[in-house]
Amino acid sequence: MYFFYEKPEDPIFKNDAIVFGILMISLGFVFFTESKKSGYWHYFYKIVPGLLMCYLIPAIFNSLGVISDEISQTYFIASRYLLPASLILLTLSIDLKAIFNLGWKALVMFFTGTIGIIIGGPIAILLISIFSPETVGGAGFDATWRGLATLAGSWIGGGANQAAMLEIYEFNQELYGGMVLVDIVVANLWMAVILLGIGKRKRIDNWLKADNTAIDELQNKVQAFSDKITRTPSTSDLIIILTIAFGAVGIAHFGSDHISVFLKDNFEAVSDPKSALSSFGSGFFWLISIATLIGVLLSFTKAKNYEGAGASKVGSVFIYILVATIGMKMDLGKILENPGLILIGLVWMAIHAALLILVAKLIKAPYFFLAVGSQANVGGAASAPVVAAAFHPSLATVGALLAVFGYVVGTYGAILCAELMKIAAGG
Repeated sequence: MYFFYEKPEDPIFKNDAIVFGILMISLGFVFFTESKKSGYWHYFYKIVPGLLMCYLIPAIFNSLGVISDEISQTYFIASRYLLPASLILLTLSIDLKAIFNLGWKALVMFFTGTIGIIIGGPIAILLISIFSPETVGGAGFDATWRGLATLAGSWIGGGANQAAMLEIYEFNQELYGGMVLVDIVVANLWMAVILLGIGKRKRIDNWLKADNTAIDELQNKVQAFSDKITRTPSTSDLIIILTIAFGAVGIAHFGSDHISVFLKDNFEAVSDPKSALSSFGSGFFWLISIATLIGVLLSFTKAKNYEGAGASKVGSVFIYILVATIGMKMDLGKILENPGLILIGLVWMAIHAALLILVAKLIKAPYFFLAVGSQANVGGAASAPVVAAAFHPSLATVGALLAVFGYVVGTYGAILCAELMKIAAGG
């Protein structure tokens, strides 16, 4: 017997104060139960990572219609205010030289993820067309490959690249909602798999025969510095930590607003939605770039000593709140709503994952590079730092830098993918 649950149009709770309370209760529940040293929960979290639960519980509430990502502004607030604040605080104590010492494997895995998306689309179309040609068919502006081009933009870069692909290939706007659905469902399912893997990363790294030396050295340097300057934080310390974080967020917003407007007003290539350079007109692109830059600059000043008062811990709290709001964007009930398109997305993502695993095995890259390289493409600046910080707070900067790089190459890669999909679809 099969049951189909349809999410109510109106959620039970629309007030964001209540929604935020529910998200915080969800996080509190996970952290409280994860802290148990014995009993059921102790064994449960040996199998299911706590971070994954922070992600799934809000997804369940959204799927049941208790809360709604379509009405709530909590994700917008978390991504625009808490994410840049967390990047600044997590970068305060970073050792930039140690970041560069992570070496070439980080870039190789990032570009492997990009190539996986570029070739995954046309291969998925060819495979699905064997037994369901109508799923990948359509003519003119209704052609499925045009809609999938917007997915390529999202999964290599981000929202700005996705919008650019919609403009370039002029996909039927009335059908666009189906592609957005595939984007949300498949990308969120893949992030859940990535988070599940983080809990088993030692086993995965052993299988990959990965060399974690550079990552361990970075973590140890940051930890040694933190241990050396650790103190019991005073109210003054906490206020100054928040001042640094949100003062810098204010500067980042000011810079992003003015830079994006200036570039749009003065450069046609940036203002044209069809241009491959349109990402540079995205305020979010500049917000993340400036926040990361401020954090790196502050790491050369005495501000880094506030790591001893718990700067990275405050930043980690912001990251977990962001995780809960990202989880809230997933509606589990929609997984089977459009099975044909969802299947294309799943096959596409499987090819992306398979290529990453193959290359990681060949070059003995740690799971960290695989996970962050993938999320820097598929998840972008909102989730790549989250995944990186799940390994260690000091690694959040790596996720942010790679995600920003994804914005830059996103439209170029997506155009190449779209043209290949057009050929695969017989267009």
